[in-house]
Amino acid sequence: MDEAHKLSASYFGNKVNKTKRFQLGELLGSITRHYLLMTATPHNGKEEDFQIWLSLLDGDRFYGKFREGAHKVDVTDMMRRMVKEELLKFDGTPLFPERRAYTANYELSAMEASLYEQVTTYVREEMNRADNLDSKKKNNVGFALTMLQRRLASSPEAIYQSLKRRRKRLEARLEETKLLARGQSVQQDGIAETLGDYNKKVKIGLPDNYDELDDELSAEEYEEYIEQVTDQASASETIPELEAEILSLKDLEHQALSVVQSGNDKKWEQLSHLLQDQPEMYTSSGSRRKLIIFTEHKDTLNYLVDRIKSLLGNENSVRTIYGGTNRDQRRTIQEEFRNDPEVLVLIATDAAGEGVNLQNANLMVNYDLPWNPNRLEQRFGRIHRIGQTEVCHLWNIVANETREGEVFQRLFDKIETEREALKGKVFDVLGEAFDNVSLKELLVDAIRYGESPEVKARMNQVIEDALDTDHLEEILRRNALVEQHMGLEELYAVKEEMEKAEARKLQPYFIRAFFTEAFSQLGGELRGRETGRYEVKHVPAQIRERDRVIGETRTPVLRKYERVCFEKEHVRQTGKPMADMIHPNHPLMHAATDLVLQAHRAKLKQGAVLIDPNDDSTEPKVLFMVDHTVKEAEGESLVVSRRLQFVEIDQHGNASNAGWAPHLDLQPIDDFDKQLVPDVLSAAWLTGDLESIVLHQASQSLVPDHYNEVKGRLERQANKTLDAVNERLVKEINYWSDRYMKLKDDVKAGKQPRMQPERARRTCDDLTARLEQRRSELNAMKNVVSSTPVVIGGALVIPQGLLAYRKGETQFAVDADARARVEKVAMDAVTEVEKSFGFEVKDVAADKCGWDITSRPLPNADGSIKPDRHIEVKGRSKGQTTITVSRNEIIYGLNQADKFILAIVIVDGDSFEGPYYVKNPFTTEPDFGVASINYDLGDLLSKAVAPIETI
Repeated sequence: MDEAHKLSASYFGNKVNKTKRFQLGELLGSITRHYLLMTATPHNGKEEDFQIWLSLLDGDRFYGKFREGAHKVDVTDMMRRMVKEELLKFDGTPLFPERRAYTANYELSAMEASLYEQVTTYVREEMNRADNLDSKKKNNVGFALTMLQRRLASSPEAIYQSLKRRRKRLEARLEETKLLARGQSVQQDGIAETLGDYNKKVKIGLPDNYDELDDELSAEEYEEYIEQVTDQASASETIPELEAEILSLKDLEHQALSVVQSGNDKKWEQLSHLLQDQPEMYTSSGSRRKLIIFTEHKDTLNYLVDRIKSLLGNENSVRTIYGGTNRDQRRTIQEEFRNDPEVLVLIATDAAGEGVNLQNANLMVNYDLPWNPNRLEQRFGRIHRIGQTEVCHLWNIVANETREGEVFQRLFDKIETEREALKGKVFDVLGEAFDNVSLKELLVDAIRYGESPEVKARMNQVIEDALDTDHLEEILRRNALVEQHMGLEELYAVKEEMEKAEARKLQPYFIRAFFTEAFSQLGGELRGRETGRYEVKHVPAQIRERDRVIGETRTPVLRKYERVCFEKEHVRQTGKPMADMIHPNHPLMHAATDLVLQAHRAKLKQGAVLIDPNDDSTEPKVLFMVDHTVKEAEGESLVVSRRLQFVEIDQHGNASNAGWAPHLDLQPIDDFDKQLVPDVLSAAWLTGDLESIVLHQASQSLVPDHYNEVKGRLERQANKTLDAVNERLVKEINYWSDRYMKLKDDVKAGKQPRMQPERARRTCDDLTARLEQRRSELNAMKNVVSSTPVVIGGALVIPQGLLAYRKGETQFAVDADARARVEKVAMDAVTEVEKSFGFEVKDVAADKCGWDITSRPLPNADGSIKPDRHIEVKGRSKGQTTITVSRNEIIYGLNQADKFILAIVIVDGDSFEGPYYVKNPFTTEPDFGVASINYDLGDLLSKAVAPIETI
């Protein structure tokens, strides 16, 4: 749930006033398995409100009204506070790039200045008249006039269309009122000149405070409300007043039309200058970067579309998002903006300021400035997101001599000062800085009383106080809430878990190999562009149609992709378009996979005979895939964890863990090789009950490890929660028990307390029962059960050594003991070298994660972590001339990049030479279907360096 601070509730006395959004949050919390609340402003300065909000996550843990000294809470296990400017990668570099904001000033032309003055006078006079109305109608009229002023600042087109619509709607209202007045005059023998009540169509719930409209309403609701009210609400209460207002509007409309027809738009000229002359708009190669332009009004949006298309000379260069753009259309537009090289500009209202990821662009222009400071950060946040690698630039276009322009100019000057003082963090708290003062009120005061020196001085002081360094630092401290920093040991533990997860997942090169082959078979073509990046000129119709049919995501498959890649480091390249990363759940990959499965699904259920090109032994094995789940012990027995694991069995019936993905190294056996091993294919041991052996091995080793890992995690989580719930509810039980005793004594003394003792006793009993129920639930949470492992497939694996022996080849050492000794000497040699550097060394060969040794350097002086060294060890007897490297090892080496080292040790009896280290030993992955490659030992040694040179 994003923007979760809007799920608000507060105490009024001892009663909790819950907003409808809070009630929605309670409902979602009661029916969801996982519940994540996200907000930049969880704490409004009131601890009791903060704890009510936290009760959405755990009603028992935060039960009752906050009492100072009694209800101090520890939220470290359920809250993370992340300030963009403080987030770092493991190597100590910032996760987010810098963001810079500029003010682009322009001066109105004579015609524009005259129009501005006339419309502002109209708005000011109508606001003065509205002061005499009742509060609700005053709010409506004030809101409508404010929006008219904002459209005046937006563009000549926007104010012209607004004035025209307002004049037409007031004329229609005048005619209707006159008709009603004639009817009333006949009945009452008089003339009714008082206007009837103005009834607007409102289909959405509105907050009580109009200043909170654009905070409380979504961007779509806000735009809808603006359209309903702006062109209709009027301060006129009689027919003559309405007639006079319509005459004023006609004059203003005529003047606005003259400005539009003149083509003299200084604001557009400023934007045109930015588009054509600003160096940041272009890459180093001279191509145009992608840009997002925010406006507040659809009239201006349409106006800019035409002008920018004309300027760029391409009808396909611009896309738009506004309140009327449905969710599916938005996804399509986002995908086109990311991936279509012709689409360069996205023009949007604030409907694109929420829930839209556009970090493929790093340039933004606020053509219209929001009167809500929260919107400034929301807009900037569309491009300043995880995955952004370039400095983000924002231009705010401001008219120098307008009254609201003076306020904005002062605001942006102060923001820039504080940005430098707070190292960019000012953007994170901009909205909260104005909590106690309304920026809207400042702007309205500027419009109404801006000529007064006293008003100008007061406005400057308000902005100065709101953005005072001490005030902003206090907000940052208040928002920290969870001042949690990882120690070095914990940081290493997290890093190790991430690397284990990376070793278990499908690596990008496997995905690329599969997708390239599948896409080709389906009629598609990947055209290589920059390193690791490709262009898709055309996606075959059958893939697009399959995506439409399966429709599992709202993101559609496009007709073409400007760039795609398979590794996250290739998503962004300086001066190049952002690439869409292909992964198993990407709609293009998903549709292609579905078509391949449709054609070949039956083959997955057949047995297979495969070759292990990396095994130079002579003993065949059978590899089995095992599916294991851990489930909840009670209720619906939901799956807590599911894992695919591998077990191998040799011909003696010995079973062992085969690693995370041993099948990736294997290749199909051809007919010639199959004729070399007829005795193996018909061996009696293959007809035995191998599945029972597999299940026994899984039950003894794999299943307990998986179960204990999951159970340990759940127990730690449940125990922490139970301690917190127990502390809170026991305090509440004691509190109500004491109140019961005191109230009972008061009644015995003849007093009449406001609360009856029985009510306090019932509350105490209810809380006791509630505590017992929650204890039971949390204890049940720790009780998970291990399902029976299931064998879902298997294959007979023939070692390459056996085939080589039967072909009479001599490069394979037949003596298993000799091979093991060579490998041990090599591993010991590399381990000793790494330890001599002071590194922490771990043998991970048994984990079969793609390398043999993980060597961990000491941390840097500033506490940041150096990358681990992943070392693949190859021991060779003196005289051998080749090294065989599996496809899996090559691909892991490519994927690990600079972390991967190939270590070669030449063993001669009890002595050895080396180790010799080769960094980046592989340049390209094997073709599809190639399981291993023989490398010339001399060639590899020519690239090798001494181990000390790799540090």
